[in-house]
Amino acid sequence: MHLKKTIIIGIIALLVTPFLCYGAETDWEIGLEPSFTSGDYGTGTDTDITYIPLTISRSFPDGDLSLTIPYIQIESSGGVTVVGGTPNRITKGGGGTRFTSSRRSTEEGLGDVLLQGRYYVLEEGDLAPLMAVTGLVKFPTADEDKGLGTGELDLGFGLEFSKTFSRNWLGLFDVGYTFIGEPSGFDLRDQWYYDVGLGYYLTGDILISGYYEEWRSLVSDESNPRDLFFTMNYRFSSEIEFTAGMLFGLSDGAPDYGLSGGVRLRF
Repeated sequence: MHLKKTIIIGIIALLVTPFLCYGAETDWEIGLEPSFTSGDYGTGTDTDITYIPLTISRSFPDGDLSLTIPYIQIESSGGVTVVGGTPNRITKGGGGTRFTSSRRSTEEGLGDVLLQGRYYVLEEGDLAPLMAVTGLVKFPTADEDKGLGTGELDLGFGLEFSKTFSRNWLGLFDVGYTFIGEPSGFDLRDQWYYDVGLGYYLTGDILISGYYEEWRSLVSDESNPRDLFFTMNYRFSSEIEFTAGMLFGLSDGAPDYGLSGGVRLRF
């Protein structure tokens, strides 16, 4: 318990660190990147999720801080919701009672607001990768009675690595851990995650990337969600960037497929 409290204090400290490093070189970014995912997650009935996050970010010399405010629409018979921006099954077999229903329905509304921070602790060198420490707070703003969230506060931390190879290739690796809140009537596990990826610059303004992703299932009898995620980033100008992505599920715990796209504006 003392270790958990120490980690939570560290997460909070990480989120305020960029402000302590405040300098003249700061930038704002606003992004809107809708996504659609579909799959049965081992429940036998499909769940379709439309996730529309508006993200406001500010970068600092040694890090950045972002606030994500999402709108969610979930069409299903229950048992699957969005946790930290990612679809997760939250019931076992026939599952709990609060999020499940005998008929398919559509619920929509405000999702859980996310506050995320990143602090760079190691600059990229000839052999060393670029390394950053990350922190996450998920505020329970989604309506849990509609199945749009768990209704509990989550806290997470992680590490991000990237390394440039030659002029065009980029290696990527992320790993982290999230303390999941405990909603009444559900036994949800804390969640680790990792992804490993490879990026390639087609031009100086176009980056294509592919990732293998896996995270721990929230319920003990569910297979870990695993998927392949492919993205393209096109920097139209120094102020405008377009994004697109495709996801292919590799396990029952993941969506069967997903599509995303959006735009980011810097000023």
